Amino acid sequence: MALAALAAFAISWAVIRLRLRFADRGLDQPNQRSLHERPTPHGGGLGIVLALLAAGAWLGAPLLLLAMVLALALLSLADDLWHLPFWLRLAAHLGAAAAACHLIALPVPWWPAAMLALGWMTNLYNFMDGADGLAGSQGVAGFAAYAAGFAMAGDAALAAWCAATATACAGFLCFNWPPARIFMGDAGSIPLGFLAGSLGLAGIWQDSWPAWFPLLAFAPFVLDASLTLARRALAGQRVWEAHREHAYQRMVRMGYGHRGMTLRWAATMAAGAAFAVGLLALPARLQWVGALAWLALLAWLGCRATRPLAGQSPVRP
Repeated sequence: MALAALAAFAISWAVIRLRLRFADRGLDQPNQRSLHERPTPHGGGLGIVLALLAAGAWLGAPLLLLAMVLALALLSLADDLWHLPFWLRLAAHLGAAAAACHLIALPVPWWPAAMLALGWMTNLYNFMDGADGLAGSQGVAGFAAYAAGFAMAGDAALAAWCAATATACAGFLCFNWPPARIFMGDAGSIPLGFLAGSLGLAGIWQDSWPAWFPLLAFAPFVLDASLTLARRALAGQRVWEAHREHAYQRMVRMGYGHRGMTLRWAATMAAGAAFAVGLLALPARLQWVGALAWLALLAWLGCRATRPLAGQSPVRP
């Protein structure tokens, strides 16, 4: 596991370092919906994807799953460059979700619900990739929790692959920590969201962990994206349009800054991942009590963190 993790870190770091040699190309331009103030290169997620694909091939990960990760990365890279139609991206995401259901051997009647869940996880990770260091930190914490969970269940190969994915995200963070020199882009966030959902579902189906575990491992992203979507839908807003209403975006705009916000979120992510792994050692009933308590705490922290700071007016979209 250690060798695969170190190799993934090195590959991710080296690929992103090479990408920065062409930092004047493929720039993400600031706009009214973004938080950055200067043109910044995107595509850093390619380093993560190449690293986790190499580690997965070495460790014997299912070829179909690797193929789906690669296909989503290439499609998302094309979207980063040329802005593909929404229907094409959605079809690809649901197709990859169907492939994951087939690979897991999920009963067909469960496919629609599972595909919707995987499609949402794929996209919410992308929605949450909007501030320096945020998506990379969630990748490190979430996949490290998965690695521990699979290791406790006796699945050494998947544990090693998840550990490698976490260190690949750490390699990216070397360049994305605030102030970011490069962004992940859809080419990284979409495959990471798909992999988080697919491996989470696989762990549930093969009894590696309870249903609450993947939710807690990625709880900050799942809660912020889901609650923001629900709030916008109830307000009659177009939920598919870009916006700046996520809790992390509001925190940056309220004065925490990228670094202040990311430090708080990274600490919460690490604590939640460690708490999720610790809960696995408890009886099932206590696990669910602990999981629900943590989700309630996160919701309370989110409400508290997005209150206006002293002397400031309420933040507006």
